[in-house]
Amino acid sequence: MYLIKVSSMLNKRVLLSFYFLIWVNVFFSQTENNGLVNWLTIKEAQEKNKQLQKPFLIDIYTDWCGWCKHMMKTTYSNAALASYINSNFYPVKFDAETKDTIEYNGKIYKPTSTAPKTPHELAIKFLGTSLSYPSTMFVTNNFEYNLLSQGFLEDKKIEPILIFMVENAWRTCGFDEFSKQFNRTFLDTNFTKGKVIFHSFNQLDKLQKKQPKKVLVNINAAFCNSCKVMTKTTFLDTSLTNYLNKNFYLVNLDVETSDTLMYKGAKHYKEKTNMYPFNTLVFKLTNNRFSLPALCILDEQLNSIDVLNYYQSPQQLKPILYYFGNNAFKTKSWPDFIKEYNKPAK
Repeated sequence: MYLIKVSSMLNKRVLLSFYFLIWVNVFFSQTENNGLVNWLTIKEAQEKNKQLQKPFLIDIYTDWCGWCKHMMKTTYSNAALASYINSNFYPVKFDAETKDTIEYNGKIYKPTSTAPKTPHELAIKFLGTSLSYPSTMFVTNNFEYNLLSQGFLEDKKIEPILIFMVENAWRTCGFDEFSKQFNRTFLDTNFTKGKVIFHSFNQLDKLQKKQPKKVLVNINAAFCNSCKVMTKTTFLDTSLTNYLNKNFYLVNLDVETSDTLMYKGAKHYKEKTNMYPFNTLVFKLTNNRFSLPALCILDEQLNSIDVLNYYQSPQQLKPILYYFGNNAFKTKSWPDFIKEYNKPAK
């Protein structure tokens, strides 16, 4: 009896070990094929987008593409990146040679042939004549903005694209410019920086009595990556710093600050608004046009003149500074000013 019991226990252990090995093999096989991203079909992503809009990340691959598989094993198996993608995107795996009929953004796309290794109509829509794999299509704003990246994307290469899409930097800036400033912020910190003076918001009344200037309030947050890019590069760009220091008081305002801030005789505190613990001053200054980042322009009496939403590159911000700093906004519309500003010098 004793031997039978021991034999039975050994058999159970062998079975458990056997099932564990099967589970491990299945897990790593799935990780190899899909990484750690929770991939959806195009149909599933579009259904979810009807309930809550998010950008799409569409991984365009083929079964025979080695670099596609390598991207799954590396980039999409990075736990931090995968978590960010799962939270902020509808990630889609799209086989560029599928034989399925697919509806995308209200149109029907079909396979071009029943023969193997022939591109699907939707792959041709995404890639045109450049049918290279892997390719990644980023789609946002209810299918109105697309950004295509072709080739293998390692961690450092995909990160700025993810931020660019999620934090709406595409609304104000081209990706190449954003990527350059992103790399300066987080990777290449040896670029030449200018010097600019930042003030606290509660210093403004005193500063205005001493020397009146317009004010730029840089609204940012620790969790906002495009805010960091703007603070670390745009305001330190050597083409802007001298003009900034001469014509503006620059203020950094963290939306999560616990400080009590005085504005126009009223106190503003940190409190929950729409479930977020933000200082109420950010809503007052932006006239409830709040975004991250946001740049509020105040006159010498601290009245709001304008609010710039989303990321501003040095190139984008420079004419805006001149428009307000030189008081051109008082006599010219922005279209007239920028037309004159962009005229080639004679």
